[in-house]
Amino acid sequence: MSSHHIVREKQEPALLILGLNGFSEELLGQLLEWSPTVIVTPTTAEKVHAFGTKIDWLLTDGIIGELQSDVKMLPVGNDSFAEAALKYLIAHGYHAVNVVTDNFELKDYLFYTDKITLVMYQDHQKIYPVSSGFSKWKPAGEVIHLITRPKVLTYSGLKALGNNKFKTAQDGFFSMRFPQPFIFIAEEV
Repeated sequence: MSSHHIVREKQEPALLILGLNGFSEELLGQLLEWSPTVIVTPTTAEKVHAFGTKIDWLLTDGIIGELQSDVKMLPVGNDSFAEAALKYLIAHGYHAVNVVTDNFELKDYLFYTDKITLVMYQDHQKIYPVSSGFSKWKPAGEVIHLITRPKVLTYSGLKALGNNKFKTAQDGFFSMRFPQPFIFIAEEV
């Protein structure tokens, strides 16, 4: 991209930071590259602030001491942090969100898969929903883990390893077909 590329608000995925334990600072830097809307929790706010990152929203029902100027409070109520943030993003026209978490809970994301593009990062995994017919190019030997196991699965370009894990057979595309509207998969990052 040229230096004249202008990023419009909500064009890039928002960044929801629920946990940063063991998360790569380099990958965090890549996720922050285009200045996304940044949403944090009280437990991640100080660390994100220490990185010098501008925080847009803080998920909280309480009063928190000021870390930065112009940080807006986003009430959580009876929702999980993830649910409160996703409801806000969808209601305000965001099309995608990257979520950094220490504890991926599938139930927090299932309802939102057809409403916003989701990519979750936990430890050294990138987790996201895919629909039937999904295909992607990967180098040989890459591991793909099925977070949700479909009732019936047909695939090409993959070797089954057991325990819902597959390995790419060779450099090239792999594909998956299944009867459900979507499943969640994880790949190493």
